[in-house]
Amino acid sequence: MKAITVVPGKPDEVRVSDVDEPPGTQGSILVDGRLLGVCGSDVDIVEQGYGWPPPGTDRLLVGHESLGEVLEAPGDSGFEPGDLVVGIVRRPDPVPCEPCAHGEMDFCRNGRYTERGIKELDGFGSQRWRIEPEYAVKVDPDLRDLGVLVEPASVLAKAWEQTDRFVARSWSRPKAALVTGAGPIGLLAALLGVQRGLDVHVLDINDAEPKPQLVAGLGATFHTGSVMDIDVEPDVVIECTGHGPLVFDLPDVAPPNAVICLTGLSAGTREVRVALDQVNREMVLENTVLFGSVNAARRNFEQAADALAKADRGWLERVITRRVPMNGFSDALHKAAGDVKVVVDLSG
Repeated sequence: MKAITVVPGKPDEVRVSDVDEPPGTQGSILVDGRLLGVCGSDVDIVEQGYGWPPPGTDRLLVGHESLGEVLEAPGDSGFEPGDLVVGIVRRPDPVPCEPCAHGEMDFCRNGRYTERGIKELDGFGSQRWRIEPEYAVKVDPDLRDLGVLVEPASVLAKAWEQTDRFVARSWSRPKAALVTGAGPIGLLAALLGVQRGLDVHVLDINDAEPKPQLVAGLGATFHTGSVMDIDVEPDVVIECTGHGPLVFDLPDVAPPNAVICLTGLSAGTREVRVALDQVNREMVLENTVLFGSVNAARRNFEQAADALAKADRGWLERVITRRVPMNGFSDALHKAAGDVKVVVDLSG
């Protein structure tokens, strides 16, 4: 079968080649790969050297945003041929730490977790892959190829779940939400905010279509320019850009009791002067919560699958703007004008 393999940090080493069928040790469920989502983590793996191949090899079978159709499954697994599934990415550390022992690998304390397609485990970028039943999540069959959005949506499902917990600390309930960034993660964050009944605003530096149309399609409001110029006081902020200077502006635009969730990763090394004492004072006096969120547990994948099943199919289809064959993976790492979400077709 064909698979996409890479050597982290060596863009010229991206290959689509014949590999052995996935071994039974990877899981009792055999899956026919359909689509593979491409995100910034894949770019970091290929171009920046982030990522670790399985022990004993220098190549990593890439891909963590999966969608496939079950070919074979044990009778007691809860799955059967024809089911659409996605794979949970992270696996618990071998100790395990307390969170990992309770199914919360996304809160691993010692960093010894592994991840499919990222850290010491081969990913889902192959024509067939295997998975353990406990790490497979069913997708509503009506979603079909749109199920490839479950993994990125799971990251936002967790972010909103944690945000909801912080919001519940007081009688004040949020009315407005600000999402910074209108890429796939930002758009999915906005979707989940709208589904919560909030007045959602989305800020992006790029006002080229289709981003404004996609935001409007949710019933949300699109903004461009500086966050300081937005005429809204967001009770909740979901930050999806990883832009450091923006992060420290957010407490200034949020009202008392606001909750700010950071989901974006900063890629640069810029130095910015920040009045940290003032930020500290404002956050303390106004009961502001600022926290980070990464990865997702099984329940978050299930929350994401439910949220997508409730979403407008036409809107979700417009989020996926380009499909490429397996040998187009390298091109998929670089977004073209008008790209939002790029996916790789594993069937050809």
